[in-house]
Amino acid sequence: MHAQVILNPYANRWQAQAQTATVLAALKTAGVTADLVTTDGPGHGITLAQTAVDAGYDAVIAAGGDGTINEVVNGILRATPAGQPTLPFGIMPIGTANDFAKMQRLPLDLFQAAQVIAAQHTHPIDAGEIRCGAAADLCRYFINNSAVAMEPMITIENIHMKRLSGEIRYMAALLKGLLKLKAWQMQITWDGGGYDGPAYLLSVCNGPRTGGFQMAPGAEVDDGLFDIVFAPEVPKMTVVAVLLKLMKGEHIHHPAVTYVRTTQLTLTSSPGTPIHADGEVFSEAETVVAYHILPGKVSLLQS
Repeated sequence: MHAQVILNPYANRWQAQAQTATVLAALKTAGVTADLVTTDGPGHGITLAQTAVDAGYDAVIAAGGDGTINEVVNGILRATPAGQPTLPFGIMPIGTANDFAKMQRLPLDLFQAAQVIAAQHTHPIDAGEIRCGAAADLCRYFINNSAVAMEPMITIENIHMKRLSGEIRYMAALLKGLLKLKAWQMQITWDGGGYDGPAYLLSVCNGPRTGGFQMAPGAEVDDGLFDIVFAPEVPKMTVVAVLLKLMKGEHIHHPAVTYVRTTQLTLTSSPGTPIHADGEVFSEAETVVAYHILPGKVSLLQS
């Protein structure tokens, strides 16, 4: 196997670069011939992955965290013709949380992860496609989770906080977000249902886990369906109650929460809503958004 490795040196709070030699040594030990390139900023992983597909590599490997995985997957998918599966896609988990790798039960040890890649066993998983605007232009792909409204708003608050770190930073961003929270007026449709009115939370899940929480406990990445977690505008204390249940994965049973499965979802929002894909905020004010599932599109290297 001749693989292109795309490494994000900024992953894991700028500590991933120190893992470069270990990543290459692990792959060499496993018998994988690897060329390594590093990203130099946001979005660069998309371009590098597209180039790797066009260059004819046998596999493309993301070395980094969940954001790196998202960029590499986006590049691979953009370079893959409609109706065809992607090149084999592997993961060397050197990020902070490594949510997706943990969710897929991929080894966190780099030498073990390299052995999984070298075995060349692929498992087809679904991808989500996001199109934006009246012209339905392609915005982004994701393989784990995307969300609009409150969830990416709190992510933005978290990004803007520079003096705090870890769980304290997230909790401070959550509190600030709750204080600023105002409903978005949304028209939402999904398979067999919909909603028209003020909304707080809308999470479109391919996998069960995001940000360390079980947002969609029943979601599976290979069932051809999104799991939708939705909450309309409710009193702030109800929001807090839902968030407390979220920490235990019990929020989907709260009467304010709608939990459904669908192959597609469309929405309009006023004002424009922030939106993220696999935790990466790519727009802060989208007014028209359409989600579609792409069943079995990504060929994940997995034992």
